[in-house]
Amino acid sequence: MATSLKIDDTLKGRIQHLARQRRRSPHWIMLEAIQQYVEREEARESFKHEALASWAAYQETGRHLSGQEVRAWLNTWGTENEKTVPECHK
Repeated sequence: MATSLKIDDTLKGRIQHLARQRRRSPHWIMLEAIQQYVEREEARESFKHEALASWAAYQETGRHLSGQEVRAWLNTWGTENEKTVPECHK
């Protein structure tokens, strides 16, 4: 799918300068930027949906972990006494 993109002269110059520094084509620089943006925004949407699902589950059940419980659990990661995830409670 061919798509054209209009950019102002200042941004075009910046892209060309960066492309020369990276020994890449301006086309490669623009594709990379678009790909990174789309991946970042998809991850953001995924996080948002996960957070909303977690909130809905909490509202329905009241089960949760406190921040202190989570921090205590995470502090065991990578140690000889690494703990499993604690059980949620009301």
